[in-house]
Amino acid sequence: MLLKEHIIQELHFKAVRSSGAGGQHVNKVATKIELFFDVANSSSINTLDKERIYLKLKNKINKEKVLQLQCDESRSQHKNKALVIKRFLVLLENALKEPKKRKRTKPSRSSIEKRLHSKKKAAEKKANRNKNNW
Repeated sequence: MLLKEHIIQELHFKAVRSSGAGGQHVNKVATKIELFFDVANSSSINTLDKERIYLKLKNKINKEKVLQLQCDESRSQHKNKALVIKRFLVLLENALKEPKKRKRTKPSRSSIEKRLHSKKKAAEKKANRNKNNW
């Protein structure tokens, strides 16, 4: 939990005018929130995790190695900020998950028998296609 608080402190936000529904009000208020997280200069993430983030989130990271997200779902700036923070934390959590190592398994006896049976059937079918020598 302490790590999340440190990461949230490193976030930078920018409020921008949002497109979409809102009538006359939309032209006056900046409700869209853009979130910026400088992955390269983050002190709360180690280098191994940074590399994992670069690999998994490369389409959301720009050339300056800054992760950028935006939210304009709500007409409220505060709701959009809360939504984008929540989305960012989920994204980061998924990027930092270590993939499970694959355990090798042996095919079951029945699956081997099924495979061999289907191979034998196919071979017989092809053998029957040959011209008969009377």
